[in-house]
Amino acid sequence: MENKENKEAAAEYENEPLIKDELERSKVKIMRALCDQEDPLTKDVDDLMIRRFLRAGGLDTEKASKLFLKYLTWKRSYLPKGHISESEIANDLSHKKVCMQGHDKMGRPIVVAFGNRHNPSKGNPEEFKRFVVYTLEKICARMPRGEEKFVVIGDLQGWGYTHSDIRGYLAALSILQDCYPGRLGKIYVVHAPYLFMKVRKLIQPFVDSNTKQRIVFVENKKLTSTLLEDIEESQLLDIFGGKMPLVPIQDS
Repeated sequence: MENKENKEAAAEYENEPLIKDELERSKVKIMRALCDQEDPLTKDVDDLMIRRFLRAGGLDTEKASKLFLKYLTWKRSYLPKGHISESEIANDLSHKKVCMQGHDKMGRPIVVAFGNRHNPSKGNPEEFKRFVVYTLEKICARMPRGEEKFVVIGDLQGWGYTHSDIRGYLAALSILQDCYPGRLGKIYVVHAPYLFMKVRKLIQPFVDSNTKQRIVFVENKKLTSTLLEDIEESQLLDIFGGKMPLVPIQDS
C-alpha cells in the first residue's frame, strides 16, 4: 500500500508544472515559439532554462529571446560535442583550483574556488575559459530536479598579485552572466586580503546588479558561524569547520 502511494506521489510530482506563475508560464510559451522558429536547439531545453533567460531579459519576451538565441549560438560553437573534455583543460584541472562537495540547506550544490591556485602566467586564457564552462556544466548536471542555483565559497587565502587575472575574471563573469543567468545563488568570499579589494574595484563595473546582491564578504572570525547559517555542518567542508572532505571537481 505504501509503495503504491509513493509511486502515485512520485508520478504526481513528475507531472507537476515546473513553472507555477501563470504570467511567466505564458511568456515562456511565447518565447519558446519565437525561438523555435529561429533555432531548432530550442526544443532540447526545458522551460526552466527559458524562464531564466526570460527573467534575465526583465520578462520582455523579445529581449529575452535575443539573449537566449545568442546563448544557443555560443553553445553550438563552444560545446559542439555537448561537453568540454578533461583532456582540453588538463593544466587547469591539475591545480585543483575548484572543488565541489555538499549542498546548502536549500539543496543547492556547493562549489569552492581557491584563488591562490590560479596562476595566469602559467596558464592559457582560452583553456581557462573552457575550464569555466566545464565547471559550470558539471555544477548544473548535479542540480536536483527543480533546483536551479548553486552557491560558491571563494577562498582567497594566500591570494596575491601573481594570482590576479583581470582578463580571466572578466571572461568568467561574462560566461556566468550571459550564458548561465539565474544559476548563481550566493557567493561567500572568505579570507579576502586588502590587495583583492583594489582588484575588485576594476571588476565591479562589469558585475550586474543581480550578481552584486549575491556576494557576501565573510569576516575571518565569523567564518564558520556565518557559513553554518546556510549550510549544515555535515555538508560544510572540513577546512571551514565542517565535516565534508575536499574533492576536486573532476573527481566529484
